[in-house]
Formats: sequence, structure tokens, C-alpha cells
Amino acid sequence: MSTSALTHRIRVLAAAGHRHDEILTPAALDFVGSLAAAFDERRQELLKERRRQAIRLSAGSPLDFPLVTGAVRADPSWRVAPPAPGLRDRRVEITGPPDRRLAVNALNSGAAVWMADFEDATSPTWDNIVGGQLTLLDAIERRIDFTTPEGKEYRLREDGRLATIVVRPRGWHLTEEYLEWDGRPLPASLVDFGLYFFHCAQRQIDAGHGPYFYLPKLENRYEARLWNEVFVLAQDLLGIPRGTVRATVLIETVTAAFEMEEILYELREHSSGLNAGRWDYLFSLIKTFGHRTDFLLPDRPRVTMTAPFMRAYAQLLVRTCHRRGAHAIGGMAAHVPGKDPAADEAALATVRLDKEREAEDGFDGSWVAHPGLVPVCREVFDGVLGERPHQLDRTRDDVEVTAADLLSVRRVSGPPTPEGVRTDIAVALRYFDAWLRGQGAVALHGLMEDAATAEIARVQIWQWLRHRVIDRDTVLRLLDEEVAALGAAYPWAAVDDVRDLFERTALAQELPLFFTPDAYSRHLVRRAEVRS
Repeated sequence: MSTSALTHRIRVLAAAGHRHDEILTPAALDFVGSLAAAFDERRQELLKERRRQAIRLSAGSPLDFPLVTGAVRADPSWRVAPPAPGLRDRRVEITGPPDRRLAVNALNSGAAVWMADFEDATSPTWDNIVGGQLTLLDAIERRIDFTTPEGKEYRLREDGRLATIVVRPRGWHLTEEYLEWDGRPLPASLVDFGLYFFHCAQRQIDAGHGPYFYLPKLENRYEARLWNEVFVLAQDLLGIPRGTVRATVLIETVTAAFEMEEILYELREHSSGLNAGRWDYLFSLIKTFGHRTDFLLPDRPRVTMTAPFMRAYAQLLVRTCHRRGAHAIGGMAAHVPGKDPAADEAALATVRLDKEREAEDGFDGSWVAHPGLVPVCREVFDGVLGERPHQLDRTRDDVEVTAADLLSVRRVSGPPTPEGVRTDIAVALRYFDAWLRGQGAVALHGLMEDAATAEIARVQIWQWLRHRVIDRDTVLRLLDEEVAALGAAYPWAAVDDVRDLFERTALAQELPLFFTPDAYSRHLVRRAEVRS
């Protein structure tokens, strides 16, 4: 592929793959380059501000609702854009990577929305990234049907009742090292967004929907503002009416929880709501306040959505969204149905209780990770919504949440159990192994896990070591045992790489903010060929 004529000098640093030329066209790459030229400098400044904020908070600065935006929160008049076609009723949303087989299952599942996840559920190998774009293109063109070598058929349902596609690009903190722009890697977020938008935005509009997105890992209103400007420019460049894009923001960082209204305000002409990204939210809480003894959290299963600080977070999200006419989408149900009927029955009962609480709190829909959970979630929300598409009329004026409420973890704080320590080590190792082999969504112990799981596991080990509630010798002994168990169960596992990744991200004196950037550069990038 020649890119010498392109305005923004994109170079593809990888060998050509099957049908890659359909996605990596000169015009598409030039479009992505235009976005990078306009916004990468701002992106890098915002990442620097993340680090400055982290230093301030670690030094004891209080976290509170911003005084400077008090007028935005106090103004009752503004609203976000009305629900877009295909996003009016979102009572069940299914999530997963844009893998061809999983895409067919998700689109056919009966869920209202499929979130095609390039972020936490995708290991960012080059084949996964470009292949995911091909999956989306084929799904929209309804040419995704296929038969496996074993003869199993995957076909889109004929009645046309398919889930609305919403794409989650990678976060602002990640880069795409297979695409070089002016001598440096492109922002991964703009690659995922730009390639999909260029190829599929008009196709989605023609199909009666539109280009819809989930935005991950935002930490403040300025990062939302940047996304809004990306949307405006992208629409202008392709001649698409301003406001066609819709974006739902995952509130999965503790700092973003203090700026929910401001985030909606910045995106208001393109906003379609907020989502309670519960697992990443816990990861963010530990990462932000892990140095403090009053934020010492116990085993992950003990920190549920019924914990007071998590209840405050969820109820504030509903109140914020409905006050502004935006959808509030609940958190993930990660259970994977198995072969044990008794275990499945118990797990489904837990899922049902979780969804009942969300529906009663006022959420308009919720997430599931497996098609087998769609009927349970739909039944719960059907019982509350009936024929209504949402419950935006429940403004939850009874909810009052303070900064102290969002940060009050005392009632669930405490040391881990020995089994909790072992489980975190085992889960992190098994997820790292799968991720390094190109698999980003993994069934572990009956749950569908993604990168957020590994992040929680490794930061919990780091936090417990820092506060000496577990000792390093115990962790190293358990690490030896679990690495050996991994190698015995999966002889092909790259146990040395997996162990090294765990030690660098969980046992280091200074906690890496994410495991993915360094692991990506060290292990996933293979520049087999440079095309220029």
C-alpha cells in the first residue's frame, strides 16, 4: 500500500493481512491522520494533567465537585440530545469483542444494543484491530454469515431484529504502534473511532441508525470536550450533519464520578447517557487512593453494588442522567452459563437481584456479557418498564449525594482473605496469558472477564503489599504455585512472560497506571514488514 500521497503521512508498519486493504484505504488513513493532526497534542496535554491530578491526590488534595462548574450543575434548563434511532429502548445491552462469531451471537441475542468493544475485551493485536473493523463493516452490510471448518453455521436472523451497534474505541492513554503518523504512533482511540466512522457512519445512517460510541476511561470534563470536538470535525469532514453521532460515557474513574453533569454538558449535542462501569470504577478507586489506609478494600467479591459508596455512585448516576434527559445504563452481569444446573441457578438468582436493584433505582437498561443472560435482564426491565422504552421521567430528586458519600469505603474496608489473595494472583495470571495470546474476553471461574478484572486483581495485590496486610514472601510463594499451575494446565502458555508482566505491574514499588501499554509494546507489537 502506498501512502506517499497522503496529506498526513500515515505508514502501516505491518504485513498485509486478508482483506486489510478494505479498511486501510488511503482515504481512510488520511481521515484518521486529519483527526490526529487536529487533536493529538491536546490528548497528550490531557494525559499530563491526569498525572498531575494523581500527584495532587496522592499528596492529600481533597476530591470534590468542582466549584468552577457550579453554574452548570445548578442550571436546570439544559438537556442532552433526544434519543437517536435505535437507542430509544436500551433495556438490555450485550458486550463483547468484535470477533466474527461473537458478533453474530450478540446481534442475534435479543439484546437492544451490542457494544463492540475494542478496549477492555480486545487484546490489541493488529489482526484483532483490523479484523474487528472488518467484522463491523460486514455486520452492517449483512454479509457476516459464515460456516466453521467443523460445519457450524453462524447466520444473522432473518426477521431483521438485530441489536443496535455501539462501538467502544480504546482509551486516550493508548497508542496504535502499527500505524505511524509523522514519525510517532497514532492515538489508538482515534484509530478505532476514525476507521469505523469513515467506513460505517454513512452506512449506519442509511440503515436507519447512526454512528454510536461508548467512551471509556474518561477522567474529567476536558476529556469529554475533546471527544465532542473530534465528533464535530469528523462529521464536518465527511459531510454528516452535526449531532448525528451519539456517545455514552462510561463512568469508570473516581474523578469522573465528580463531574458527571459536566461530562454530559460537554457532550450534550452528541450525548446518549452514562454507564456505571463498576469494575473499572473499583480499579480507579484503588489506583487513586491505594496509598491511603482508609481505602483498603477486601476481596473483590465482598465489594458489591450494595456497598454504601457504590450505592451513592449508582444513584447519583441515575439522578444526573435523568435530570438531563440522558439514559442511565447499569453495570455488567458477567456470569457465563455452564454445565452445572445448580450453580447456574444460583448465579442467575444473583444476576436477577442485581438487575432488579438497578431497574428499581431508575436505570433504563443494563449490561450482560453472555447471550444466556439476555432473557433474565430483559424480564426484569420489562417488569418495571412495561411498554415504555425507558424511565427518564424518574428524575430521582430524592437522591442527595455528597463527596463524602462517594468516598466512604469504611464500612466495607478491611484486609483480604488468604483465598482472596490466591484468587487475585491466579486470575491475573490467567488473564495475562490469554491477553498475550490475543484473547481479550476470557471465561474464568464461571465469569466472563476482561482487562478490568486483571487490573483490579493486580492493584489489589499491590495495595495489600503496600499496607503490609500480606507479606511479599507469601505473594511470591503463591505466584510460584499459580505459575506452575498455569503451565501444567496450558503447556503452551508463555509462563515467563506472564510472570514478568505480573511482577512489573503488581509487585513494583510504584504502581503502573495500566498494565496494557507496556505489555502491548513488549509483547504484542511485531513489525513484520513496513509499508510506506
